[in-house]
Amino acid sequence: MKKSKTGFRLAAAACAGAMVLAACSSGSDDDKKEDIAKGDGEFIVGSLLPQTGSLAFLGPPEIAGVNLAVEEINEAGGVLGKPVRHVDADSGDTDSGIAPAETDKLLKAGVDVIVGAASSGVSLTVIDKILDSGTIMISPANTSTAFDEAPYDKPDLYFRTAPSDVLQGAVMANLLIEDGRKNVAIMARQDSYGQVLAEQVEKGLKDAGSKIAVTTFYGEKAKNFDTEIGKVAAAKPDALVLIAFDETTKIIPGLVAEGVGPKNLPTYFVDGNTANYGPDSSTPLPEGILEGVKGTVPGVEAPEGFRDRLLKIDPKLDNFTYAAEAYDATILTALAAVAAKNDSGEGVASEMVKISSDGTKCTGFKECADLLEDGEDLDYDGLSGPIAFSELGSPTEASIGIYLYGKDNNNTAVKFISGKI
Repeated sequence: MKKSKTGFRLAAAACAGAMVLAACSSGSDDDKKEDIAKGDGEFIVGSLLPQTGSLAFLGPPEIAGVNLAVEEINEAGGVLGKPVRHVDADSGDTDSGIAPAETDKLLKAGVDVIVGAASSGVSLTVIDKILDSGTIMISPANTSTAFDEAPYDKPDLYFRTAPSDVLQGAVMANLLIEDGRKNVAIMARQDSYGQVLAEQVEKGLKDAGSKIAVTTFYGEKAKNFDTEIGKVAAAKPDALVLIAFDETTKIIPGLVAEGVGPKNLPTYFVDGNTANYGPDSSTPLPEGILEGVKGTVPGVEAPEGFRDRLLKIDPKLDNFTYAAEAYDATILTALAAVAAKNDSGEGVASEMVKISSDGTKCTGFKECADLLEDGEDLDYDGLSGPIAFSELGSPTEASIGIYLYGKDNNNTAVKFISGKI
């Protein structure tokens, strides 16, 4: 399969900035399509999602979302007259470092699109390899602002269906302010995810006149958190924002032992650790230890009908975080291939922005593919929200859910807040 992306990158970069130069329209659409590499006619979806590592709890719902989308696409006739194939790989985490080798496996399999990774840090370790191969990379869970900054601040082959941390940080700050918190501690991972989200929360709080009692970071590979917990306790905050992954199960008992656990200090989680920690989960915590904790997660709550369809794919699912985003990522790329009449990464990328914002609103592959067959333009509104990609491949509007933990250490959605980015 021909996968040189050089022509696409240069042409797209020259036209960046929302159609400001007449020179960008000097050629016809047909001429531009002729410059785009052609695929081999078989649309292959790869997934690079966490089956192991610190975000492994996100893997099952995301993988189920991809598998459900592929199943529904094939039930509707596939892409370009052929069934879609799904090849899966394990992203692991930045600690295990398996993502580059797993990415090589996907590229060797000839995938046109890679759905993943979930972790922003992991994505940054493989993004250049993927884009340089001419393959689309679309993440259901990358939230770091790094993907909208240099060297990725130009139209290319990278997209995501989760909003950047600019929105989640603002929502978290507003939640803290609404709850009357005026002297907030932040404890976070020292990586591209934790540092950026902490920065956005800090900004929102400071803009509203609240104080930051302390911001303390721990290493990605940290096994002991006593120093950071001690800093939180010494700062005497009135709330704690914990920006973490699965190390949450070690940090919370440490906070309790220091007298600053959730019962004594109002605690807030983010999407990286707003998981279920009840007795039936893979990471149970003592009963009631999280009661009253609040969390923020990008996206809307998975509709009941969608959950039922996911459970048919994976009956063991007990968490649906980012399932809708993974489903939408797969559907969007398939529709873009149909619209482009081309399954290459460049062909798919050439239609992604257009089908997410300029046309008749639709949801689901068959409904949207039928509109394309009738010659209509699309505005795909997904199960995760309206999406509407920017020229840089990020959603321009999205929702953030607020979740509350009960005595069973499981969380329930309380409300959803929409915003533009």
